Amino acid sequence: MNKTRSEVRNIAIIAHVDHGKTTLVDQLLRQSGTLKDQTTDRVMDSNALERERGITILAKNTGVRYQDYNINIVDTPGHSDFGGEVERTLQMVEGFLLLVDAAEGVLPGTRFVLQKALQLNLKPIVLINKIDRKDADIDRTQEQIHDLFLDLAQDESQLEFPVLYGAARSGFVGTDPEARSGDMTPLFDAIIKHIPAPTEKNDSLQFLCINQEHSDFLGPIAVGRIFSGGLTVGQQVICCKDDTVSKPIKITKIFKYLGLHKVEAQSAEFGDIVALAGFDAPVSIGTTICQVDKPLPYPYVKIDEPTVTIYMAVNDSPFAGQDGKLLTSRQIKERLEKELKVNVALRVELTASPEVFKVSGRGQLHLGVLIENMRREGFELQVSAPEVIIKEIDGVKCEPMEHVVIDIVQDYQGPVVENLGRRKGIMKNMAPYGDGRMRLEYEIPSRALLGFRSQFLTDTRGTGLLNMSFSGYQPYKGDIPTRTKGAMISMEQGSVTGYALDNLQQRGILFVEPGDKVYNNMIIGECSRDTDLEVNPCKEKKLTNMRASGTDEAIRLAPVRKMDLEMCMEWIRPDELIEVTPNHIRLRKKILKAGQRK
Repeated sequence: MNKTRSEVRNIAIIAHVDHGKTTLVDQLLRQSGTLKDQTTDRVMDSNALERERGITILAKNTGVRYQDYNINIVDTPGHSDFGGEVERTLQMVEGFLLLVDAAEGVLPGTRFVLQKALQLNLKPIVLINKIDRKDADIDRTQEQIHDLFLDLAQDESQLEFPVLYGAARSGFVGTDPEARSGDMTPLFDAIIKHIPAPTEKNDSLQFLCINQEHSDFLGPIAVGRIFSGGLTVGQQVICCKDDTVSKPIKITKIFKYLGLHKVEAQSAEFGDIVALAGFDAPVSIGTTICQVDKPLPYPYVKIDEPTVTIYMAVNDSPFAGQDGKLLTSRQIKERLEKELKVNVALRVELTASPEVFKVSGRGQLHLGVLIENMRREGFELQVSAPEVIIKEIDGVKCEPMEHVVIDIVQDYQGPVVENLGRRKGIMKNMAPYGDGRMRLEYEIPSRALLGFRSQFLTDTRGTGLLNMSFSGYQPYKGDIPTRTKGAMISMEQGSVTGYALDNLQQRGILFVEPGDKVYNNMIIGECSRDTDLEVNPCKEKKLTNMRASGTDEAIRLAPVRKMDLEMCMEWIRPDELIEVTPNHIRLRKKILKAGQRK
């Protein structure tokens, strides 16, 4: 007979970006008494990039004690570019809590994470969050949620789920959509009542590694869940993956999760989410730890394939080596190999050149976060323009497609619809959204969205909201117009002068300021025409010993466009590169000699 641990619950919290997952976890930790003196918001966003951008990038584990129950909680990313994190961590739980913003409703990220959870037959609880917003429309949001479940459910049992209402920031959840106060008790009770307790499938040890960590004192640490059997400190185990079985290894430490800390334990049973130490080398994600005499790998969920590729290379610009300390192809290769062990949705391939690596990921943001982390670690490198991965399916050339939801002011609808039409977008739905806003739903090729966001913000005067998620492969849609403006290219090396920029700002939008260092064939701005323009941004005013009659006009420079990494990835063409260093992000032509380029 299968054994059950009635005192344990494992649950994942899933939602679209910025619908309140991490804030909700804060409240669960506080109101359960796990974190008593915690004053920091979003305590689970421990990564520097997560705190800067206000989004969850890495899935994380925590645990709370509620009455006599241990509740293990997994906080997952909401952006589909980090879907690999969602897919691998959902395996550790029996149920999930779906958060939906009461004002924004169902968005592409909501559909993506819900689809992954339902495919694993997890038990749902729905929480309509932020019901205290002035623009909240609870009835409309609830109707959208039911329509989404009808569309995605694998069987009829998944259509029955409790619906709760609350506001995570204010710290209350309940069953009454009109309530505006309370606490988290109804949510804890719903988790205990509706999420199944862990059940042991067999009595042989099966621990599935879902994540890796490293300790300077303990070495590699494997994070995952025990699906059957149990573990004790000092026990001999083996690692199984595919057809490979390791030599026996001794478990030296077992840690359970409580709040923000790992608590050392002498043993752990099936249903526990734990971290294990005692390994000579890192345990790869998807590995099963078993008893020495019973190798029994646990099935590991298949991760979706990447859709976007960039080429990452050693920096060979005239300014190479001035900022970074990690410059060589060997160091870049080692860093990418290290990333592959924990970033399950990433792919790295060698190319004909030992200094160039083909790196593939889920999307522009997925790759951009990797590059940003590398530059902060001291790397210098060059990055090519993103390209979508084209596949041949049943003899037909196919490309990745995106499901896009756009919220805009009605006055700006015309240019947005026209722009998406030119980019082969197909409108699926259009509806008024209140307060003079419209919601548009499109199906559009992924490559059409490269470089679209900046144009979209211009068309909507910065008021538009753009959400997207990968929806699958479809037959190739044909040619799509790319960037229509040329580049302003420096023909000199030196320091930029205000005098030169004063004359150049009439030719387009500048990316550099007086005093910036530039080199030959570095891109310093966007030309107002569709062709590239070679200019001299270092030109100085010729001085004479004759006093001029009257005074010179004061130089008045318009604000420059500050190009961050993601803007550069959207802006560049295939014949251009991004130079990434710890202190600078520059744009340049791939071929630095103008004669060879022509």
